Amino acid sequence: MPVPHRPRPNRRQFLQRAALLTVGTPALAAFLDACAKADQTSSAPSMTIAAPSSPVTWDIPKDNEPIADGLAPEKAATLQLYSYADYVSPDAIKSFQERFNTTVEVSTFNDTDEAITKIRAGSVDYDLFFPSYDQIGKLVNGSLLRPLNHSYIPNIKNVWPVFTNPWYDQQWRYTTPYTVYTTGIGWNNTQVPADIGALKNPYESLWDPQYKDKTAVIDDWHTAMSMVLLKQGITDVNTSSEAHLKMVGEQLTALVKATSPKVTITMYTDVPTGQIGLSQMWSGDIINARNYLPEGVKPDILRYWFPADGKGLVDNDLMVLLRGGKNPVLAHLFVNHMLGTEAAKQNFTQIGYQPPQVSMSPDSLVADGFVPENLKNAVVRPEYFDSGYRILELDPANDAAWHNVWRAFKAGGS
Repeated sequence: MPVPHRPRPNRRQFLQRAALLTVGTPALAAFLDACAKADQTSSAPSMTIAAPSSPVTWDIPKDNEPIADGLAPEKAATLQLYSYADYVSPDAIKSFQERFNTTVEVSTFNDTDEAITKIRAGSVDYDLFFPSYDQIGKLVNGSLLRPLNHSYIPNIKNVWPVFTNPWYDQQWRYTTPYTVYTTGIGWNNTQVPADIGALKNPYESLWDPQYKDKTAVIDDWHTAMSMVLLKQGITDVNTSSEAHLKMVGEQLTALVKATSPKVTITMYTDVPTGQIGLSQMWSGDIINARNYLPEGVKPDILRYWFPADGKGLVDNDLMVLLRGGKNPVLAHLFVNHMLGTEAAKQNFTQIGYQPPQVSMSPDSLVADGFVPENLKNAVVRPEYFDSGYRILELDPANDAAWHNVWRAFKAGGS
């Protein structure tokens, strides 16, 4: 049974929180925006927050039931994908196009806030979207997703069993897994010869002035701010504590002063080419970085650290069908295609992000050449999903408070 999240603060409490979280004059616009959002949501019912301790089975409304069994693929169609750049293998797309005699087009976004805003506006008709699990509540409650007909997706048998009944979408009514990844520290040892992973607190390296103008953090508010919490020994990466968020703002201000980090999602090209020496990174990006090394440069210059005990950020992305898409049969078939073993291997080789395929065991990935020996710390293990920390959807007031801190940081530090 889903557990309602704690009641949201009233307007007065929200104003006090926003004022407390302001970390400088750049936050003023964000503060006013957050207040407006608080007013807009003040009369809304408490939302359901999916979490490992409170799994959710989302309703399927009568006016949005799965498509019927046995339908033929749409003809003369163009399947529309909406994803991060360089996040779907061209070869996997090509093999799908050839198999079904169709066309696939990929549109890209920089962050999921931007993507969901565009989807909500209803001005696009993408068939498939590649979000993380912490956006599922917004997407389902906003009637933006099409529920799945499992008969079109037999290749679900190929993935880790947990994904046929995940806590964020019991019975996988709306989602299938796409990739799994951790968040740690990546570096180019020609730029940063130190063994960052051997430091007592590797997160602190991003605040080290000796790396000024050589660093980067991920342009994802929840991921980057969670790293600050972990650096400070706080493992609640979904905190609603005013003191914690104030501290995050202060630490981000100190980060800008110390190293002037780039705020980006292109570290998979910037680290291997030496434009950035040290970066907060998703594991898939450091593996993908070997595809962007200058000619003649070997992958052994790349390094990655993630806590050996698995106590870091551990996440997974999804494939979902958008309700406004015009090609629901092809969309189902594309999902099934990407869950196939061969397409999954093609995808992993070209994008660096690990598919949770049963046949591709973590211990085999280095031996089989999918991951270089020097990046074995980037391999995701199923047990990490028990020991690691999961980013969750936040209630509207807390979401706005986090965004207030992030916008202030970006206004002064990007």
